[in-house]
Amino acid sequence: MTAPAPSFRIRVDVTNPGQFFACCGLLELASRLTADAVCWFERGSFCLSQTHGLRELLAAITGATLRQIDPDDTTASPIQIPAPFDIRLDWWKTNDRAVSDLKVWAGTMESFRIARAMQKAMRAPDFASEELLNIGIVAYDPDDPKKKVEPFYFDARRGPNAHSRDVGFAPNDLGVTTIASPSVEFLSLVGLQRTKPVPLPKTPRIFDYHAWTNPLPVALLPAAAAGLLPDSAAHGYRFESWFRTGQRKHKAFLSAKPKPQSQTL
Repeated sequence: MTAPAPSFRIRVDVTNPGQFFACCGLLELASRLTADAVCWFERGSFCLSQTHGLRELLAAITGATLRQIDPDDTTASPIQIPAPFDIRLDWWKTNDRAVSDLKVWAGTMESFRIARAMQKAMRAPDFASEELLNIGIVAYDPDDPKKKVEPFYFDARRGPNAHSRDVGFAPNDLGVTTIASPSVEFLSLVGLQRTKPVPLPKTPRIFDYHAWTNPLPVALLPAAAAGLLPDSAAHGYRFESWFRTGQRKHKAFLSAKPKPQSQTL
């Protein structure tokens, strides 16, 4: 299949599950502005076609006023992204253990506050480039610019350095300011609403996902990511949603490895 000319492309590491699901989230939002939007992976890039340019799309994403649907639930309330997107994010509100294993935040982490902080950080002009998913900055609370906000931990670049036993101290306890990848964190939260990895049977917190090289609309992303399409079946990856604290509540996505006999992209 001949791919159409991309409206834009961004660099992506498909072995970083956070970046992969951020790509799914980007198409999710783009398709709500342009119904014919399609996407595919190509030699270290994620391409979108038949949609707006990246700068215009990011302006709409970062300009939308998020709404906390349950005002009494600061840690796990569903989140509404209003028009022109009109999407409700609530995939973590489930009794399905496999899906709940994808919820990397816990305890006092406030999902709505984190989402707003990551969204606001994406307003910086540098994000409107091919390096969208690779820009790291310190994110701050939109209601108190002096307070830093730690991310969800979807970005696999944070996971291996998240546990206090690995770095020698507890960063949160010391109030250490750390770099986040806001676009990965915010867009992954969106992407997981529709497109989820496949849990391994009888193996908690281990998941598979698949990339694809043919242009696909948003409706086919769940099937593609599950490896149910001929194109995507050949490009499989496996990762762990890893406990990053000793309390075994907070998690982080670790980098994925290609599945046996898979072709890497």
